[in-house]
Amino acid sequence: MAPKAAALVLVLLAISGSRADVNPDDVASVIWKYFTELGGNAKDTVGQLQQTEISKQLNTLLKSNLQSVSAYAEDLHERLVPFATELQARMVQDSQRLKEQIQRELRELQAKLAPYADEVHQQIGTNIRQLQAKMSPYAEELRARVDRSAGELQRALEPYAAELQERLKDNAESIQASLSPYADRLQQQIDGGVESLKERLSPMADELKAQVEQSVAELRRGLSPYAQEVQDGLNRQLESLTVQMERATEELRARLAASSEELRAQLSPLARELREAASGDAESLRQRLAPLAQQLEQRVGHTLEAFRQQAAPFGDTLGKQLVQRLEEMRGKLDSGAAGVEDHLELLEKEVREKVAAFLSTVPPPEN
Repeated sequence: MAPKAAALVLVLLAISGSRADVNPDDVASVIWKYFTELGGNAKDTVGQLQQTEISKQLNTLLKSNLQSVSAYAEDLHERLVPFATELQARMVQDSQRLKEQIQRELRELQAKLAPYADEVHQQIGTNIRQLQAKMSPYAEELRARVDRSAGELQRALEPYAAELQERLKDNAESIQASLSPYADRLQQQIDGGVESLKERLSPMADELKAQVEQSVAELRRGLSPYAQEVQDGLNRQLESLTVQMERATEELRARLAASSEELRAQLSPLARELREAASGDAESLRQRLAPLAQQLEQRVGHTLEAFRQQAAPFGDTLGKQLVQRLEEMRGKLDSGAAGVEDHLELLEKEVREKVAAFLSTVPPPEN
């Protein structure tokens, strides 16, 4: 087996061996990673791959996972590994074929649309303005949801600062005894507030995805009369545009989730510091708690304000990215030249569909 295939097998075994309900996106991401990062480098050797940090980590995963691998996972290994290695090999040929096809179709499309250049420009310009009009209230709504959610969490945490100040008036033993339950409640409030925030923000990505689909459909209807003889080429370009724009919406979802988890990570040390204070001697407890009690409300406020500043502009940034994608498509229709990203995006989409289709044929585990 070739070194790259051996490394790919190692990754796939580690992923599928770790759990029976393997996610098609995880497998597809592994195959795509090896295609884009290792596929063009013929100098890799087994020895060199084994020296990398990822290979060391995967070796550890593999050894630990295979100790308790299920019959279902074993069957999945046997089916998945040859499929994945064959698919990766086919991707090299498919990539070149798809690249040439897209370039040919785009040149034909550009030639057919040339007599209608003004109309095409106007149509895409109209689509851009419509998208901007849709994105403006969307961005405002995202900003408002961020502000509301952060404000609710701040109000929910405010009583904890006052309560801690009150506890300092008790005797040291009473403070120490009640401090751990108080820290637990504070952590539960932080966790609940962050989860509520994520639930409120996550649907925004779904709403945006629907807007993107509508925008592309409108553009398709607007351009179709000028491209009757080259519908395949137009469809391919619109499909590439859809992939780009949907990826941007998924990046928004990921960024909102990451910012929410970062907020949790920044607030959680408050509860941890309280627990650490409770574990010390009772005599110096007030001395350790007094600064924290004074800073608690301020630290919460600063952390939530930083979250607002980070997450609120996401909608504006995304709107600019989507408009840029439309501008790039208009440029390609003018020049008839496709970029590298065009065929790679469509190839990745094809790989993910093939992986999902393959995994759907694997019999489910028996109960």
